[in-house]
Amino acid sequence: MKEISDAVLKKVIQKRPSASHKGDYGRILLIGGSDRYGGAIIMATEGALNAGAGLIATATHSINLTALHARDPEAMYIDWNDNSLGDIIKKMNVIVCGPGLGNSKTAQKIMTLLQCNVNENQTVILDASALDLIAEDHTLIPLNAGHIIMTPHQMEWQRVSQIRIPFQTDSANRSAMNNLVPNKNLTLVLKSNHTKVYSEDGKVFINPIGNPGMATGGSGDTLAGIIGGFVSQFSSNIETILAAVYIHSLAGDEIYKENYVVKPTEISKLLPKIMKKYSEE
Repeated sequence: MKEISDAVLKKVIQKRPSASHKGDYGRILLIGGSDRYGGAIIMATEGALNAGAGLIATATHSINLTALHARDPEAMYIDWNDNSLGDIIKKMNVIVCGPGLGNSKTAQKIMTLLQCNVNENQTVILDASALDLIAEDHTLIPLNAGHIIMTPHQMEWQRVSQIRIPFQTDSANRSAMNNLVPNKNLTLVLKSNHTKVYSEDGKVFINPIGNPGMATGGSGDTLAGIIGGFVSQFSSNIETILAAVYIHSLAGDEIYKENYVVKPTEISKLLPKIMKKYSEE
C-alpha cells in the first residue's frame, strides 16, 4: 500500500495554455438532488466547478433550479424529468450520479437511463444514493462505461459489497470489485478517516491527511464533484483520482487550522487557489 502525497498534485495539475477554451476542460453532467436533498447536488456541482471543469450541466429536481442558479450560475440546469436527458448523457465526458438522488421511482428510472446511454468513451462516478440503489440491484451498474468510479463511505460499501465494515480488508474489497464489475474497469474510493483508493490494476493507495472537522454532511458530495472535475479536464487515470482525493483533504486541513468545523463549500472555495499554486511549481 502506498501513501498519497502532494507529489501527485504537481504531476496532475498543469498550467493552462493561453490558447485554450472551456471545451478543452471537459463536459461534465451531475445528476441528483431530489426535492429533499437539493443541497447535495449543488455541493457536488460546486466541487466540479471550482476544480476546473469546463462545461457543467446539473440534472436535478425542478425545485432546485433557483438555489442552483443563485449559488452556481455557471452550471446549466436540466430538469431531470426532461425527455432529452438520455441524449445529454451521451454527449458528456464525465457523469457524476447520486448526490441527493434518493431512492424514488424517478431515481431508479434515472439509473436505468444512465445505464442505457453511457459508452466506452465516458467515465461514470457513482456516489451516495446511486450506490444505495445499486446495493438493491447490481444490474443498475453502468457496465458500458469506459471507466467506473465508486465513492462509498464504509457503510455504503457494506451495503453494495455485503462485506461488513470490520471485514473490509484489501483482498475482500478487491474480490467484491471484480464480482461487481467483471471487466475490471472499476476504481473504488473507499471513504473513511483515511480514505483508501483501489485502482483498476490492483494497486491500493491510502490518503494520510484529512481531519475530524470534515466529518459533516456534504463532504462526500463535494469530493464526488471534485473527482468529476479533475477527470473531465485532466484524464481518467489513477493519478488524477488520487490528486482529487488528496486536494479535497489538503483544502480541509488548511481550513481546519483555524476552524472547528470544515464546511464542504469552503473546501470548494479554496480549490482554485491551491490548484494555482501547484500548477506553477
